[in-house]
Amino acid sequence: VQLQASGGGLVQAGGSLRLSCTNSRRTSSDNAVGWFRQAPGKEREFVAAISWRGDSKNYADSVKGRFTISRDSAKNTVYLQMNSLKPEDTASYYCAVALGSAVVTIARGYRYWGQGTQVTVSS
Repeated sequence: VQLQASGGGLVQAGGSLRLSCTNSRRTSSDNAVGWFRQAPGKEREFVAAISWRGDSKNYADSVKGRFTISRDSAKNTVYLQMNSLKPEDTASYYCAVALGSAVVTIARGYRYWGQGTQVTVSS
């Protein structure tokens, strides 16, 4: 597994960004994939996760109704569409592959991590 996250940038409050997480090494696993974020001085927190088939999703309360996670299995890519962005969404965003197929919300439930992509939301 080799994860590549991209799509971060600088956006004004109320704007949108779409993050992508691609596994460049195709695998036959059915593991869930999640997004986490970490702001300076804060702990890494769960954002969203999706099952391999895409039929099970979970979101942090802080992003429900604004963020949408999806995946394109043919492209080995998971997306995080972020709308109505707020300054408090500013953080480095990380994607990760879970230990198993379950959609989990805790960091220790994930085995492989990509590098972060920075999202900055200005007020």
